[in-house]
Amino acid sequence: QVQLVESGGGLVQPGGSLRLSCAASGSIFSINAMGWYRQAPGKERELVASITRGGSANYADSVKGRFTISRDNAKNTVNLQMNSLKPEDTDVYYCNAGGLSLNYRYFEVWGQGTLVTVSS
Repeated sequence: QVQLVESGGGLVQPGGSLRLSCAASGSIFSINAMGWYRQAPGKERELVASITRGGSANYADSVKGRFTISRDNAKNTVNLQMNSLKPEDTDVYYCNAGGLSLNYRYFEVWGQGTLVTVSS
């Protein structure tokens, strides 16, 4: 089994910054794409940013220029640096990872979610 553990959420004022981190552990052979999604109550989960194993990143239009995703393949971690935060960034943020397990089966897993609140 593969597990994701997230950290770094919290309360921040508008214009502030937060850094989310996610670490994967378990029966991992390799991880392909990793990403961050967010979901507000009553709404669908949406992609915030994703990054391939080779480092190619993709961002939602609403966060381009403010958020930066990065990963460490050796440590199986992915981070999301969030700057210039806005109240509309308030959501539960979920880490996602997909890859191959040690028995060469594909997996896709989600973290438990971490709350980001942007408010004065």
